[in-house]
Amino acid sequence: MIIEDTLPVLLSRLDFAFITSMHILWTPVTIGMSWLLFFLEVAWLKTGNEHWYRLQRFFEKLFIVNFGAGVATGVTMEMAFGILYGPFSQAVGPFFGNILGFETITAFMYEAGFIGLMIFGWGKIGKGMHAFATFNVALSSSLSAMWILVANGWMQSPTGIQLKDGLFQVTNWWQAIFNPNFNIGFPHMWVATVELALFFFAAVSAWFILKNRQANLFTKLLKPTLLALIIITPLQIFIGDELGREVAHDQPTSLAAMEGHFHTYLPDGKPNTSWNLIAIPDVSAGKNLFSIQIPHVLSLLETHTWDGVVTGMDHFAPNDRPNVWVPFYAFRVMVAIGFFLFFMALWGNWLRLRGKLTAEHLRKNPLFLRLLVFSGFLPYLAVWTGWWTREIGRQPWVVYNLMRTWQGVSHMGVTAESFWLIGYIIFELMVWGGAWYFFTRVIQKGPDMTSPVIGASDHDAHPSGGGIAKPTFAKPTMNKLN
Repeated sequence: MIIEDTLPVLLSRLDFAFITSMHILWTPVTIGMSWLLFFLEVAWLKTGNEHWYRLQRFFEKLFIVNFGAGVATGVTMEMAFGILYGPFSQAVGPFFGNILGFETITAFMYEAGFIGLMIFGWGKIGKGMHAFATFNVALSSSLSAMWILVANGWMQSPTGIQLKDGLFQVTNWWQAIFNPNFNIGFPHMWVATVELALFFFAAVSAWFILKNRQANLFTKLLKPTLLALIIITPLQIFIGDELGREVAHDQPTSLAAMEGHFHTYLPDGKPNTSWNLIAIPDVSAGKNLFSIQIPHVLSLLETHTWDGVVTGMDHFAPNDRPNVWVPFYAFRVMVAIGFFLFFMALWGNWLRLRGKLTAEHLRKNPLFLRLLVFSGFLPYLAVWTGWWTREIGRQPWVVYNLMRTWQGVSHMGVTAESFWLIGYIIFELMVWGGAWYFFTRVIQKGPDMTSPVIGASDHDAHPSGGGIAKPTFAKPTMNKLN
């Protein structure tokens, strides 16, 4: 227990927590936005309405900034595995080496190649081929996320391996890849990326409507965005509930920490089914100093029965219990955000059904627009708190029940740990500041409404063309002369 509480171990954990928290600001919205860019492009090709083209090119610029920040912070995370968690990286090499290799191929070969076509291919390849490139960017980014969740899900519920001679050797690849946590954790994360991107679109649209800049253009985008959110937001809540039940089954210590659930049974021997709305946990005392409880709700959530047994902290040794404060409150912040975003989707679609989702009506009563701009930041916080719940809830294990965190950290002193922590903080904040600088520049400039539509005519003397695009998948428009 003493070795787990040393300062170098704490600094390693803080360092990696900071790196992953900064990286996860960029990657989820990249994944979700790539799919939305594809649908905008398809809408343009199918309808010939240049508004969809203008919106696609505008959000593509924001996507490029976000993608660049994600790549920069992702490289530092790869470095941190070897620098901060050398023994862990060596032990999981037989499994992680393959899985992260697949992720590297997906991200830096498959995705990067098609991103080049998507960004630089306008007017140089056919419109149908360009849409195909955008689709492959979306698909490859999702596959990249899948491999990352395979690796992290395996750390949460390790299956298909055996620990032999200090190495995690794979005995069943199918079980290792499709581990229990991945099977529900990946859908939960993927839907979160789409939800984040949709609210990013909605928040930017609301800002432009509030400022009365291209208000009709962004109102046109806001309508299908809110329609998609009325499907995505409740779906995410449902998948999150299923993931909670999986955690309760395969990682009960994490579930107990998330719920501040210290006692499995009440003093009278009956199951403790109460759900803590808020609490003041005291891990050393093994109880909550104060709590507001709702009877039977915890049992209903985790077992879907009225009096089901949910394992509490008292079933585990003190040195096997995670910190309670962070998972408990981070989980509640995430859940509260999820329901608030569902409420915003309901509100927006109610306005749409009443015919009041127009720029004119919205500016007369701007509360909805202001809350929608605010809602654009909430999914980021939800992703953060969800990831903190996931990672801190697994402690004190880096591979649940098989390898403790102190066993996986590199053997560095406080000086070296502090050096890397300060260095990473400076670098990540520089990336964050640069990205937000370019974000604000792009948003302040707004969509380009004057330049010709790329490939609008197959018979123009210049590849940029002009006018409204034909609603077809045209052939490449390369400097064709009559």
